[in-house]
Amino acid sequence: MSTYLDFEKPIAQIAQRAADYRAGGDEAGARHADGAARRLLAETYARLTPWQKTLVARHPQRPHFSDMVKVLVEDFLPLAGDRAFGEDSAIIGGIGRLRGQNVPVMVIGHEKGRDTAARVRHNFGMGRPEGYRKAARLVELAGRFNVPVVTIVDSAGAYPGVDGEARGQAEAIARATSAFLAAPVPIIAVITGEGMSGGAIGIAAADRVIMMEHAVYAVISPEGCASILWRAAEKQANRAGDAAEAMRVSASECRNLGVVDNIVAEPLGGAHRDPAAAIASLTMAIAAELQPLLVQRPAELIAQRRAKYLGMGRQL
Repeated sequence: MSTYLDFEKPIAQIAQRAADYRAGGDEAGARHADGAARRLLAETYARLTPWQKTLVARHPQRPHFSDMVKVLVEDFLPLAGDRAFGEDSAIIGGIGRLRGQNVPVMVIGHEKGRDTAARVRHNFGMGRPEGYRKAARLVELAGRFNVPVVTIVDSAGAYPGVDGEARGQAEAIARATSAFLAAPVPIIAVITGEGMSGGAIGIAAADRVIMMEHAVYAVISPEGCASILWRAAEKQANRAGDAAEAMRVSASECRNLGVVDNIVAEPLGGAHRDPAAAIASLTMAIAAELQPLLVQRPAELIAQRRAKYLGMGRQL
């Protein structure tokens, strides 16, 4: 059963009416209500605000890294540890073969966890320093063996706790970013849910950045931005939507800004309503983006990647 967001309540009411009709044996009434719910769903998702897109990107039933890697990659072999401190379960990495392409890939991504226990175990997808050092290690490993890299980005940001700061969170993110920029192999980054702050860019400095239709990507969360711009608590209230609008967090805005290169369409009502279809579309998009990069020489990849990021914002 789908979990409805607050702005979807009218849709939920019609869907419940359809269920009531069906339970009462009125199949014609149920079909009519189903059609009405679908039309309203299409109308609603055609005009989502940036804040509503943020809520969709955070939907608890949205597919996560562990869901995607089962479809994206065959014979996935997890690779753990940063060889310095320990293992971070918020950032998972491993090697396998891109499904249907027979191409080896190193896959790295954030995992938020599905239920409460898993979310705690994966630290809600907020990577610690050892996670970003592991990402840097795996990218360097991929470079040595000429293996392309695919990253799955879905995090509210890097872990801001004291222990993370004590172990060098900022340095670890900078090191990971540097490793991605210097990698002599093709890199595809996919923003699948939230792509917030350095927690996202630490594994997203790629040749091609693609973004799912209802994902969001920004330097800070809308709530974090609101807390900075409107410090007084009474002024912060309900200002996250204003911040999301101002930051231009949506996929279409990010593409217009030149921050992302392509957008992957989602099923009607978001990826959480049909995860299988969403992941299938994503798999095809990754394969299409990767193919032209496979024939480029390492020096070309590095130079083009450098130019890509140095050029961002110059035309604005």
